[in-house]
Amino acid sequence: MAKSIESYMPLSETAYYILLSLKIPRHGYGIIKYVDELTNGRIVLGSGTIYTTLGKMKKSNFITVYQDQDRKTIYILTTKGKKLLELEVDRIKKMYSDTLKVEGVLDEN
Repeated sequence: MAKSIESYMPLSETAYYILLSLKIPRHGYGIIKYVDELTNGRIVLGSGTIYTTLGKMKKSNFITVYQDQDRKTIYILTTKGKKLLELEVDRIKKMYSDTLKVEGVLDEN
C-alpha cells in the first residue's frame, strides 16, 4: 500500500525549501544558492543534507531528474511533488491565518 501524500507532512524546513526551489529545474548547488538568497541567509543548506534529502524525495517520486550532464544532476518537481508543495503551502497559510487571529490577544499580555 502506497503512503498518502499527507503522511509526508508537515515537511521539514529543508524539504520545504528544496521543493519550493524546484518549481524550475535546478542542480544541488543551484538549490543551495537559491534558498540562501530567498531567505536572506537565514537558511543555509549543507551539501550532505541537501543530497540526502534529494535522494529521499526522488525515491518517493516528489522530484525527478530533469537532466544529467557534466557531473551536474538537475532536478525538477513531479506532479506528486507539486501536489505535496501545494498542500504544505496551504497548511502554512492556515497556520499563519490562525496566528493572526490570536496576535491581538498575545499583544495584550
